[in-house]
Amino acid sequence: MARFLFTTWEGGGHVQPLLLVAQELRARGHAVLILSDACNEADAAPLDLPFRAWTTAPSQTGKSREDDRLKDHEADNPLEVIHRLLDRVMAGPALAYARDTLAAIDAFRPDAVVSQELLLGVMMAAEARALPLALFAANIWSLPTLAGVPPFGAGMPAATSDEERGMHAMVTQMSRGFFQAGLPTLNAARAELALEPLEDLFGQLDTARKILLGTSKAFDFAPATLAPPFVYVGPYLADPAWAEPTPAPAGDSPLVLVSFSSLYQAQETVLRDVIAALGRLPVRALVTTGPTLDPAEFPAPDNVSVVRSAAHDALLPQTALFITHAGHGSTLRPLMAGAPLLCLPMGRDQNDNAARVLARGAGLRLAPDAGADKIAAAISELVATSDYRNAAAILGQKVLQDARARSAAREIEAIV
Repeated sequence: MARFLFTTWEGGGHVQPLLLVAQELRARGHAVLILSDACNEADAAPLDLPFRAWTTAPSQTGKSREDDRLKDHEADNPLEVIHRLLDRVMAGPALAYARDTLAAIDAFRPDAVVSQELLLGVMMAAEARALPLALFAANIWSLPTLAGVPPFGAGMPAATSDEERGMHAMVTQMSRGFFQAGLPTLNAARAELALEPLEDLFGQLDTARKILLGTSKAFDFAPATLAPPFVYVGPYLADPAWAEPTPAPAGDSPLVLVSFSSLYQAQETVLRDVIAALGRLPVRALVTTGPTLDPAEFPAPDNVSVVRSAAHDALLPQTALFITHAGHGSTLRPLMAGAPLLCLPMGRDQNDNAARVLARGAGLRLAPDAGADKIAAAISELVATSDYRNAAAILGQKVLQDARARSAAREIEAIV
């Protein structure tokens, strides 16, 4: 059987899906090794996955708000977010990532490398060793390299006219240009590995034989034909290892679950507004703060329980409404249980996930600073109106079918 080196970094919700793919390959008889930030060893251990931490590349040891590498909640505009990605993940530490990956390749002797899509340094190392490479994106595609979908970040709906398609293409091309600021640094790293310089930063992705989109085609605004090397492989989602079994609050009123990012996005204010809104309504609610926030910071009315974590698998079938920042996993898992969503996106892929929910009538979207009054009104509408639940159930069944037919392991096997 084959040997696969998996690489990722502590960026929140994309870590566990990659680990689930590695676990699936191991169950199929292959040898795997995870190379990631030291704090992700606690995620790999429950899945019985061999683990190695970055040594010269950045390696977070914790998951607190102080540990977060990007701190993109501090960025003033999308361009600054791109520069943080370039400087702290994609280009700035590329040579360090490459050197750590080369050391792991020499020790583990993999037949192929599977990497999260932002680690350009890992891709360089696979190229330098002439190893087959697959990229795995645990979300909708975030980089400006895929035609036929709206540009990432702004939460635009799918184009319905030539004019809108032209506008999408223009914005995508502009975004692609912004990323070229990292090209000199990337080429300097490539020179250290005796690799030819690139004319476009995204030329580094061309070394991948396959780019696997770990989302549901039914959820995404999928183009009519998805050009190689892109392929949808279905969502890989489950409760994280740190989520504790937690019963739903007692009572017969509708159950509302609230879950925001496991990373810090300065979500304290919106969480307090959500809690205040829930306190005015005839519902029972369970709010999870995640590992970066202390539940004690959030006093709550009697009908609202605030905890650090809760395993959602047991709670979602009972849920009348799910309130979320609209991260990928926090969007798809409620849909698969037929729960409508109130989306309060705060950046990253969240506006785009929310746009896909809205397009199917499966929920509502508000700005995170909408305030308690508007949040309460949206909760009341979503709980009282069956159309949202029906639409969520229809979309969720399609997503569930894609999840049951997920194919990342088979696609990865095929590159060896």
